[in-house]
Amino acid sequence: MIDNFYSSDIIKELSTGELLLVDSRRRNGLILIKHFHAEFAGPGAAVGSAFDLDSQEAIPVGDFCLVYPQSPQERQKAYGIRRHWVRLMEQLTAKPEALQRAQMLLTQFEQYFDSETVAQIPDRALALLIGVFPQTIRSARELER
Repeated sequence: MIDNFYSSDIIKELSTGELLLVDSRRRNGLILIKHFHAEFAGPGAAVGSAFDLDSQEAIPVGDFCLVYPQSPQERQKAYGIRRHWVRLMEQLTAKPEALQRAQMLLTQFEQYFDSETVAQIPDRALALLIGVFPQTIRSARELER
């Protein structure tokens, strides 16, 4: 179990190429900032390996913890969970209006995490998840107040 990480620690761990999992027993996740976009890996999702060698920054969300897979079956399940999170973000980006995408993303995150946790996630990171400007995330946050 790998606990209490900072972004640079997570990036260092991911650069080893080893497969890790976002702990499925906690309300947590990881936003992986890539060159032109970001990906979210929620509980149970695979991170690391060849998938995330290009990550430039990692933002832990919630009660974050990484664990090592214990079996080939657990690894396989984690790959499927990572695909699930990618598909969820794709569904959000299918909405044509940027402000609507931002509102939907905030709603999804606040349903899983508490609003205080979501408020701590940088606008830039959320914007990269769904292809909007950080100002759009800021506007969506202000509309929710």
